[in-house]
Amino acid sequence: MNRRELLASMAAGTLANAHGAARAQGTKRRNVIYILSDDHRYDAMGFMKAQPWLETPHMDRLAREGVHFKNAFVTTALCSPSRASVLTGVYAHRHKIVDNNTPIPPGTTFFPAHLQKAGYKTGFFGKWHMGAETDEPKPGFDQWVSFRGQGTYLPSRNGININGKNVPQKGYITDELTNYAVDWMRTLPKEQPYFLYLSHKAVHAEFEPAPRHKGRYKDAKFVYPPTMAASGEMAQHRPMWVQNQRNSWHGVDYPYHSTLDIGEYYKKYAETLLGVDESIGQVLDEVKRRGELDSTLVIYMGDNGFAFGEHGLIDKRTAYEESMRVPLLARCPELFQGGRTVPQVVANLDIMPTVLDVCGATNPGGLDGASWLPLAQGRPTAWRKELLYEYYWERNFPQTPTMHALRGDRYKFIRYQGIWDVDELYDLQEDPQESRNLIFSPQHQPIIKEMRARLFDLLDQTGGMSIPLQPDRGAQMGLRSPERGKAAEFPAEMKGKPQPPSHQ
Repeated sequence: MNRRELLASMAAGTLANAHGAARAQGTKRRNVIYILSDDHRYDAMGFMKAQPWLETPHMDRLAREGVHFKNAFVTTALCSPSRASVLTGVYAHRHKIVDNNTPIPPGTTFFPAHLQKAGYKTGFFGKWHMGAETDEPKPGFDQWVSFRGQGTYLPSRNGININGKNVPQKGYITDELTNYAVDWMRTLPKEQPYFLYLSHKAVHAEFEPAPRHKGRYKDAKFVYPPTMAASGEMAQHRPMWVQNQRNSWHGVDYPYHSTLDIGEYYKKYAETLLGVDESIGQVLDEVKRRGELDSTLVIYMGDNGFAFGEHGLIDKRTAYEESMRVPLLARCPELFQGGRTVPQVVANLDIMPTVLDVCGATNPGGLDGASWLPLAQGRPTAWRKELLYEYYWERNFPQTPTMHALRGDRYKFIRYQGIWDVDELYDLQEDPQESRNLIFSPQHQPIIKEMRARLFDLLDQTGGMSIPLQPDRGAQMGLRSPERGKAAEFPAEMKGKPQPPSHQ
């Protein structure tokens, strides 16, 4: 029995306005395809022109024929917490999957289970990466194609789990997952509504382009970010921990404890991304073949961003734009016109309520996200003014501290926990590269005070006023190079003058 025959046999056997929008669509049960990539930063798309040579024609098409959410974010820039927020619609401190090692709490319900109750067939294809290093099928999905942990880009023995049975991975992982997803679609009758979740491994490090894409950008010139500077105008009042992280596993001076060149690293990342872009095109072609191109909601998103030298850092985890901001594109001509750019702050929290809304499925309530369908349609709607961000220190990567941030339309406030350092405030309108920390600015003190209070109000309202503690697991990437950057000095504003002894 070949793969297609195997799949065919297996397939045979929060807000009032959200509910109102679903009812307004009538009884039609709309198909939804959600494509998620790994570590894809918000500006790594051709039409964004961040690197003039980078090409993503199918993503560009989604933006041209659909909606581009230019201010899309994740609420924790780390694989497992972010993916869990997509599937539950709540912050990490509520779903409790706060790092890449924490097991899924018993009783957790992922939103595809609500779609099953509404008569949908649901399929998951790709990277799961939540909790234990297992590839076993998870509740909520009728079809399951996955792999253990991060999986492998290139073929591996028994590398794929299909509904509980391990089979060889025969091809490049992005292609393999796309083929399984398309094959599953071909088993579904036209009258059967479905939700397809295609969850790519790419573009997670170590980057490995498909053989056909290797060397595509070897002659391209990478534009290094100006905030990669260690000091000066682009590093004003930078926290000490950020400066110290330069010389670490996740810093530009000692990346992965090596002499890695950031520019060459990005080019390999961009070549790996080409496979994801082609995957989108292949999925769109299949939807067109089925005669469902205009009626199907296709969503593309990244699970978190990735820094390539900004602030002297690589990787994600931080509350800087390059880390927490992601691409988000959506296409469905029957629901909204193409070519629209949405400026409002949306998040991974909003995927669950949006999909339930579009499908007319029951929203369980109590979510931190909301349906962005009215925004995509250009309809007036009440929307969030700011978004909470959270990251909890991992012993494996000790260079990044616990942090909480409030990201608004104009200002971002970042607060650090458990370290002797400065917090941060950025005026994103005047300083989109986050190069000037305004934490000591006299005229911005009222804004800092107000945002700090709102941050704690939001944490209190959502049950986030405690720091999770996890057992030690795995190795610690805590080395520094003795030949690279020295430890940062305390800023002048933190250096006090001798005072008379206190008798209190």
